[in-house]
Amino acid sequence: MRDLKYLQYFEDLLQQADNALVEQARADGKVMVAYTCENVPEPLLNLDRAVSIRLSAPNTGSIDIATYYMTNLLCEPSRALLERAIEGGFNFADCVITPDGCTMMNRCVENMELLQSMGKDNPNFFHEYMEIAFKDTDSDVDLSVLQCTNHVLTPLKEKYGIDVSDAAIRRAVEEHNRVCRVIRAISEFRKEEHPRITGYEFHVLCLATYVCPKYLIIDKLEETLEEIRSREPDDKKWRARVLVVGSETDDSGFIKLIEEQGAFVCCDRFCFGSYPGRVPIELNDDEDALRQVCRHYIRNCHCPRMMNMEKVYGRKQYVADLAKEYRADGVIYNQVKFCDPWAYERTLGSSMLHRDFGYPVLSIDRPYNVASSVGQLRTRVQAFVESVEIKKIQGGGKA
Repeated sequence: MRDLKYLQYFEDLLQQADNALVEQARADGKVMVAYTCENVPEPLLNLDRAVSIRLSAPNTGSIDIATYYMTNLLCEPSRALLERAIEGGFNFADCVITPDGCTMMNRCVENMELLQSMGKDNPNFFHEYMEIAFKDTDSDVDLSVLQCTNHVLTPLKEKYGIDVSDAAIRRAVEEHNRVCRVIRAISEFRKEEHPRITGYEFHVLCLATYVCPKYLIIDKLEETLEEIRSREPDDKKWRARVLVVGSETDDSGFIKLIEEQGAFVCCDRFCFGSYPGRVPIELNDDEDALRQVCRHYIRNCHCPRMMNMEKVYGRKQYVADLAKEYRADGVIYNQVKFCDPWAYERTLGSSMLHRDFGYPVLSIDRPYNVASSVGQLRTRVQAFVESVEIKKIQGGGKA
């Protein structure tokens, strides 16, 4: 297939957190709202002049300094983010908002605050910590509304004069949905027998919507969608189609590694992915927008921190449904090293997807920076792809 016009452009933007578009947004007078987890309702971070940037630490090397403050028992993403903050890589931020999605990320941001790693010259800079629900009930929606009011809307309004009205929230949701719909439309091409986009290309585009100001990339995303519509697919026959499930996946090198072994990544369910993060939010005119946004995030949350049994089993059914919809032959459950919530989820999910739904499953833990362990990961993926391929030949796979 011919190269996508803007692929290199987006790849370059993903090489550092403080990328060219982040700097352009700052020059435009935007308030840069840094956040760390999918459990924060994203549209609420993009109200009025506010622009959300999900923190990532691309090309992570040594994390020794962060390990000194946080110990080597905490997950690599949390240590990588602290290391990058200490290095000055997040100095673009005007505030940081983090939920207690896990204690490790909370410790990360607490250390950022204690070390004054950001906002030294900004008297309005603030850190906020949100309590997040463990279950999916009306009371949990109430909790989310309260937390978003106290830790997102109020400080943004008081510190930066951001419009947090119902009308502003509805506008933000409309802009959010515009991005979601173009990502969903691009994702549809992954269902084809001969896909017009690779899993790696899709991940680059999707990841950019989290770490770049959306208003600066939406036109290029929509142009890319039209480009893909007329793109001629290769005749290449992939050895297998796989669904990738797991925790923090902001390293597109992981998707590239999988596809280099002949497995097409046909769908994703991971942090920084298209499911559930790029599912449009439907609003009605009968309730206030804030409550509806919070309800959407509670109802559509597939994070392992949600502990009611309907959610626990529902997450596996959700993966199985996606695998069926995108015609996956197998599932790769991955967890970044020392991520406790996903360690339990990976163990249970990999067992249930194989036992209850009949999918071949590869269960792996991996470093935050995939480049540090390419050889081992390549060997694991190669063996898995070969086993799936054999099952398909023998007629026992999910072809």
